[in-house]
Amino acid sequence: MNRMKQGVLTTVCMLALTAFATGSFADTKKGQKIDGKKEFEEHCAVCHKDGGNIVNPAKTLSKKDREASGVKNAKDITATMRKPGPGMTAFDKKTISDKEAKAIADYILKTFK
Repeated sequence: MNRMKQGVLTTVCMLALTAFATGSFADTKKGQKIDGKKEFEEHCAVCHKDGGNIVNPAKTLSKKDREASGVKNAKDITATMRKPGPGMTAFDKKTISDKEAKAIADYILKTFK
């Protein structure tokens, strides 16, 4: 392959990789409705399957356990996602936007009673 074709191919590959990587950061598009259940399954369900907790079984997502930990509303859930206790992964705004976090929190409040 000549150098010109090689350069074009390299450029095309780099642009494709950049587009792919950028798309993976932007989970939802502006104005798009966010599915809290889908976001929960993507980010939370691995540790909180069916509202449980594989790291600390005493701290489930049930209303009773949440409220015993001082987590009573969507704002509290989002704060916990941003700065969790030991054993839980912190989710910054780049990983889960505020709108996605709110959708997850609303889903948790609605689903795990």
